[in-house]
Amino acid sequence: MSEGLATGGAVAAILVGAAVTYGWRALGTALAGRLRADSAVMQWAGCVAHALLAGLLARMVVLPVGPLEETAVWARLAGVAVGVAVFFALRRNVLLGVGAGAATLMAATWATG
Repeated sequence: MSEGLATGGAVAAILVGAAVTYGWRALGTALAGRLRADSAVMQWAGCVAHALLAGLLARMVVLPVGPLEETAVWARLAGVAVGVAVFFALRRNVLLGVGAGAATLMAATWATG
């Protein structure tokens, strides 16, 4: 009997979690049609998203954790510089910019041993 109760509790927890998660998503979907993409609030949200991404990227480059910590600072900065240069040189192509930056970091790390 206790096994059935535990299973019922787990199912209830999953259902409540799903209701909370999908409830907020449904509310966002319902309200999204009423928002203007060029409004000040949406521009602010875009700026905050870009600032958070830039902050996380800067943290990874300046104070890395894990295997990236073993690479030289100049190699990480060279990878960022090449990646940004390729990004702007090739009409803001994110894939090529990231690929060029990663390739530069790998080449610099391989060259230094």
